[in-house]
Amino acid sequence: MGIKIANTKKQKQNQSSFDISSVLTKEITLFGNAFNSKKKEQWYAELSVLQKSGIDLKSGLELLSETQKKEKDRVLMSTMTQQLIDGSSFSDILKNNSSFSDYEYYAIKIGEQTGQLAQISLELSEFYKRKNDLRREIVAALTYPIIVLCTALLVIFFMLRYVVPMFVDIFKQNNVDLPNITKAIINFSNFMGEYGILLLGIFTIGIILLAFISKKTWYRKFIGKMQLKIPILGNYFRKIYMAQFTQALSLLTSAKVPMVDSIDLVKNMINFYPLQEGLQNTNDAVIAGGKLSTSFAQNPVFDKKMIAMIRVAEETNQTEFIFQKLNEQYNQQVKHQSQVISNVLNPLLTIIVGIIVGVILIAMYLPMFRLSSVIG
Repeated sequence: MGIKIANTKKQKQNQSSFDISSVLTKEITLFGNAFNSKKKEQWYAELSVLQKSGIDLKSGLELLSETQKKEKDRVLMSTMTQQLIDGSSFSDILKNNSSFSDYEYYAIKIGEQTGQLAQISLELSEFYKRKNDLRREIVAALTYPIIVLCTALLVIFFMLRYVVPMFVDIFKQNNVDLPNITKAIINFSNFMGEYGILLLGIFTIGIILLAFISKKTWYRKFIGKMQLKIPILGNYFRKIYMAQFTQALSLLTSAKVPMVDSIDLVKNMINFYPLQEGLQNTNDAVIAGGKLSTSFAQNPVFDKKMIAMIRVAEETNQTEFIFQKLNEQYNQQVKHQSQVISNVLNPLLTIIVGIIVGVILIAMYLPMFRLSSVIG
């Protein structure tokens, strides 16, 4: 059984300016106050178990409220229970609560209409499990390189700000003739000493400005295209978003949401302009009577493997199965590439840091060697 989401979409647009963010970044908040993906994975799984055990939805929410560790989450569950008692449907409760996305609302709406709420809850749990696994892979791949990079910057800053000036005083006292490399390091150290605060201020202003323009269409379009052009990493970014895309469509097609509505919904969930643009073009083409595979083939963001698999899905009417398999493949590829990138970045950053620190030390000690030979 399908559901048309056009009317409910208009209702949502008339409400406050609710914006669905990236699948990877939507629920990253300070101090863990959000009802985030990790909590939702467990919550939907427990809700599914309770429903399959014959527990009604109201009692299930009451039980889940008691298991929440944070007071804010218990209040959320209690509020949802009271709204259910007051006559609101479960899907409407989710729609009017900012802790839940349109994606969950439409999925639960399908579950209510088809009598498959327990199964949809289980699939939502699996959705968030895969989402969390994907995030963990990316975080695991980038955490150590970021730590190394930050540590390296601190070490280099310390050497330029404090160590190099100590050597400069020694050179001045002994009137040592400095090599060009030493002069360059000293000049850079002096520059950092004089303009370091100014550079920090410019950097801070740049970050603030970036936060303001990050949602501008021209900026998102520029960044999205630049991401895809980065050697090696461009393909990695593409697969991350393809994993998100196929994961979302897999659940929506399993819930029998019409393809046009599914694409339109996923387009608003994924904060990656090239994919959003491709999905908008695809949606327009499908509405006009075109095939999904044909419209995908006209957009460079979709790779040949996906286009071929979608063509098979259209011929065999196995859309749900194909998207599920595509998602599994993309997740495996992201996992593999995350490990490769991590394995390459770690020694590469170590080598780069070693070279920079080595150059600074050599530049400082060369005059010392000359001084010792003169004294000797």
